[in-house]
Amino acid sequence: MSNPDELLVDIAATVESEQTTQMSLTVVVHGAVITGRLAPESVWRQRVAEVLRDSDRLGPFAGTFAPPGGTGSRPSGTPTHLHFHVARILQGQVGIPETGGMYRIAIKDVSAWTVGDFSYSDQ
Repeated sequence: MSNPDELLVDIAATVESEQTTQMSLTVVVHGAVITGRLAPESVWRQRVAEVLRDSDRLGPFAGTFAPPGGTGSRPSGTPTHLHFHVARILQGQVGIPETGGMYRIAIKDVSAWTVGDFSYSDQ
């Protein structure tokens, strides 16, 4: 979207202001379908930093993802990105990764979206 969807921006702002991780969302970005739950940016950054810190090879990058101003800091202004956790890229009959991943998506790149997440069943 050349002009980000105002409703989607409002959803992202509510996630940020309420510091909630309960909003499930599915988006289409450049043809990829991504489904999962939104997280406030500070929570997302903290979780990514924790994963990197535990890695022998990627540990030096953990500081890059540390939330500005500490773990309780909230970004100011209008959100420009969606921060997904426990998210999957839907491909065929599977979600990648199965356990869910951490994705940061520019709101302006979202071409379609719906509230809720999709999951697959073997039945």
